[in-house]
Amino acid sequence: MDFSTVIGLVIGIVALVVGMVMKGVMLESLFNMAAVLIIFLGTAASVIIAFPTSELKRVPKLFGILFKEQKLASDSEVVRMFSRWADVARREGLLSLEAKTEDIDDPFLKNGLGLAIDGQNADYIRDVLSEEVEAMEDRHASGALIFSQAGTYAPTLGVLGAVVGLIAALKDLNDINVLGAAVSAAFIATLLGIFTGYVLWHPFANKLRRKSAEESRQKMMMIEGILSVLEGEAPRVIEQKLSSYLSLEERRKLATSDRDEREAGQVVEET
Repeated sequence: MDFSTVIGLVIGIVALVVGMVMKGVMLESLFNMAAVLIIFLGTAASVIIAFPTSELKRVPKLFGILFKEQKLASDSEVVRMFSRWADVARREGLLSLEAKTEDIDDPFLKNGLGLAIDGQNADYIRDVLSEEVEAMEDRHASGALIFSQAGTYAPTLGVLGAVVGLIAALKDLNDINVLGAAVSAAFIATLLGIFTGYVLWHPFANKLRRKSAEESRQKMMMIEGILSVLEGEAPRVIEQKLSSYLSLEERRKLATSDRDEREAGQVVEET
């Protein structure tokens, strides 16, 4: 569960409800079926028109991505993994890593290491894996664009809903009390349009883009690691190269962990 998505939604809804109560607005006014129909069904209709069916079929999966924690290995562990593979490859040869591919769950990493073991040159491997990353980024961008466009349509449909409500309200100006209630109800559509656009759809799009960027960054790190192992670079050199993808705090933790492992190895040797 991606708790940041859930917490953000809860805070957004609470802010709206509490703000309405503090302003003296009756919460029952939110349950205006005409406004709900115009905003939600209208936004859905706009998105359906704007995107092909092949992309719209992915919407349920996109919601799953939004509310599930991204399952990526830690960057530090990826660095250590390539360091270990480099050590094995230098001592036993690159073909000795073939057994490691059976334990790899990531198809991207498994494919890249397999290409290196099969004897493909570095330029070919980089091109193949880079194209795979670009294709993944395009798929992710199209998914994020669905929510981004929904966030653009919803506020405008809110204005449309307000206009429809005002047309209905102004058809009878004899009763001022009824007119006031009708005008108030008309702006519920605007409220819902702005709220869904800027608290739901645009943030959802940004969350998808951020998750895509994180996955792409780690895959680029894997490409560098695979090519470094292929070229026979020393484990320490690979660690230094891949550490450029880590934050300063992660670099400190990695350095501390490596130092502890070396000290533990020295103790074992002395005993």
